[in-house]
Amino acid sequence: MPAKAFIDTNIVIYALGPHSPKAALAAPLFASNPTISTQVLSETANVALKRLALPFAETRKLLSTLQSLCRVEIIVPPTLNRSFEIAERYGFSWYDSLIVATALEAGCTTLYTEDLHHGQVIEGKLTITNPFSN
Repeated sequence: MPAKAFIDTNIVIYALGPHSPKAALAAPLFASNPTISTQVLSETANVALKRLALPFAETRKLLSTLQSLCRVEIIVPPTLNRSFEIAERYGFSWYDSLIVATALEAGCTTLYTEDLHHGQVIEGKLTITNPFSN
């Protein structure tokens, strides 16, 4: 069974952005039907509307495309509780802990992000991978 990957918001934003070395590395990560969460969708919408100044219609279309390319995990109360445990144990920010907890709850083995320590293994199950790391 191939590894299940979870993609953090920053990787989504690079994949959607203009052609760049990071975009070239991020875009192929979507080929294997990765997992994202409702948090990632929400953060992506916020960046699209505010920083990228996309109209609502384009932002809605973008989120629809992401939902068709990815498995979407809904954040539920037990995931919030696990986020507290992760934040306390690893010292991650709340939002990073929520991403990690959701990836674990979804059974993912790889978390693509540039926000955490490349190569770190969480709970012996989830490996943090920075796709831009050399």
